Amino acid sequence: MALLSGRVLDLTGVEGFLCGKVLADLGAEVIKVERPGGDPSRRQGPFYHDIPHPEKSLYWFAYNLNKKGITLDIETGEGKDIFKKLVAGADFVIESFPAGYLDGLGLGYPALSAVNPSVVMTSITPFGQRGPYRDYKGSDITLLAMGGLLYITGYPDRPPLRVSVPQSWLLAGSSAAASTMIAHYHRSCTGEGQHVDVSIQASITWALTNAVAHWELEGINLSRRGSVLSGRFGRNIQRILWPCRDGFVAYVIFGGRLGVSMGNCQLAAWLDEEGIADDFLREFDWESYDLAVAVQEEQDRLEAYAGQLFLKHNKLELYGEGLKRGIKIFPAYSPKDVMADPQLKSREFWVKVAHPELADTLTYPGAFYRTAEPDTVKPRRPPLIGEHNREIYRQLGISDREIVRLNQVGVI
Repeated sequence: MALLSGRVLDLTGVEGFLCGKVLADLGAEVIKVERPGGDPSRRQGPFYHDIPHPEKSLYWFAYNLNKKGITLDIETGEGKDIFKKLVAGADFVIESFPAGYLDGLGLGYPALSAVNPSVVMTSITPFGQRGPYRDYKGSDITLLAMGGLLYITGYPDRPPLRVSVPQSWLLAGSSAAASTMIAHYHRSCTGEGQHVDVSIQASITWALTNAVAHWELEGINLSRRGSVLSGRFGRNIQRILWPCRDGFVAYVIFGGRLGVSMGNCQLAAWLDEEGIADDFLREFDWESYDLAVAVQEEQDRLEAYAGQLFLKHNKLELYGEGLKRGIKIFPAYSPKDVMADPQLKSREFWVKVAHPELADTLTYPGAFYRTAEPDTVKPRRPPLIGEHNREIYRQLGISDREIVRLNQVGVI
């Protein structure tokens, strides 16, 4: 069952692709508005069968599933008029142009709300619509750095690290989708549209979880620690990621009742069965173990036992045995592992989408939710360049002859 109805005009670039994708997955009719000739991201790899082509970009496929697509040059006079007609029948407009760009074209929120007072417009920019950084540009690494996430990512003896796949735009896209839905709820209560201003920098700062709180409350500036936890229990650090026979697993040896709930006692028993435990571990009092006062050498000694065990097994063996014993060990999945995960398969998360233009069927991630009603959001392959021009422009009363003319003069 679709959770969202209505029409979305998606003017975003890579910074906001995910916002439109989420709204489409929720059931909205999302119309991707591209410049004539197609969005620049269509030329971004990787490509289907490594053939560079604007209709074969896997990057484009990933973030534009379930959308329709039209072409329109909103910088031309006719293009502006057509866009306003589209807005008159739309429920949402999402965009990621530089702050003030649409206002300069006469297509900012004041102009669009005059056409359609109930429209919700969501703008995604590096630093937001106001403030001293309003007009600054921002790449992924710039925004990760100025949002604070870069500083705490990596290892203590090395410079900060950027995650390989751009994260800032994905964090902003998900924040924008949530904010758009809140504005939609407000409209359902009042009938009023509004302008939602999403800052990518602010979206990243929200992802820092406890780092800001540590500074605000304790004056502790959390720094890079690699695959360990730090700052939660004085100066003591706890390992999170452990090598095993075929990859990595996640487990944290906490102290006290938290550690007992994680399965420390059961882990100690398993270590004894495997011949790894000694008298120190057999007699260890897990409930009274307090990380706030424990010395790091003691924590390291406990972790050394666990490290030996994990190296003897593969990640699924450790995960399965952990489930049986009540030990919270989790496999660090690779993309291949994610595709094979039985839980996702049971939810029919992966969907097959036909691409007639490729004479092939590709597998995509499906919707992130399920409802009690049968699914009504059928997967739609990402649009070809201008694929739905005729369908959408006919709805505005534009004749086929006029559509041809508009195409010839570069408006669509």
